Amino acid sequence: MNSIINFENIYVNYNIDEFVLKNINLNIKENENWAILGANGSGKSTLIKLFSNDLYPNTKFPYKKLIFNKDRWNIFELKKYLGIITNDLHYILSTSAKNSTAFEVILSGFYSSINIYSHQNFTQEQHNKVIEILKYLDILHIKDKKVCEMSTGELRRCLIGRALIHNPKAFVLDEPTVGLDIKAQYQFIELMRKLSKKSSIILITHHIEEIFPEITHIALIHNNTIYKQGKKEDILTSENLSKIFNINIEISQENNRYFIKKIF
Repeated sequence: MNSIINFENIYVNYNIDEFVLKNINLNIKENENWAILGANGSGKSTLIKLFSNDLYPNTKFPYKKLIFNKDRWNIFELKKYLGIITNDLHYILSTSAKNSTAFEVILSGFYSSINIYSHQNFTQEQHNKVIEILKYLDILHIKDKKVCEMSTGELRRCLIGRALIHNPKAFVLDEPTVGLDIKAQYQFIELMRKLSKKSSIILITHHIEEIFPEITHIALIHNNTIYKQGKKEDILTSENLSKIFNINIEISQENNRYFIKKIF
């Protein structure tokens, strides 16, 4: 089975004395769905920048950093394989493309641009692809709705659609239910389950309630390193979560979903 992410002995620091990430070893294979759990400040955002190739290890330590078995990527080419949805991207679209419609947001994925520009040419086939994606995401009814008029959940789905343009082999979803109400959270988790049937999912979160049944593996970040990783049933325990969140937690499971039963 081919690897999506294959990292060994990765260190990142922003100043000489402080590591943001240290000794990162992570191997995520195709057809696996992962959740990466960690407290705020544990290094999750920096890890995403390693996935997106916006950041490389910058220390003297020897390392391996392969994404789809390649150590160097053109960032725009990587987007065709790895759909990365972050809250930073959500903010950029909401402020810099507020007059774009849902159709245009998704169409912009062909050029990885924030808006549609007059020099960009699109084929009828590409327009048909956008309609197909709008239907798949159950948002055809907002095709002509502007970003500035959308709910948080609607724009989040448009960002998914923008990535789906390239039929990526995997999605990286950074805390995707932030800002969503209970109904929208449920609907988005159901969408992630749907996406997991066609692409691998790498879910970055600190909410165990977001871990849907199709998630197969868990990685725990603690003290800026991967504390533990492996199959979900082995890693997602009260003891492990108590350790990484530095509080006593008792978790429970029902219908293949996990939730916090007690904090003490």
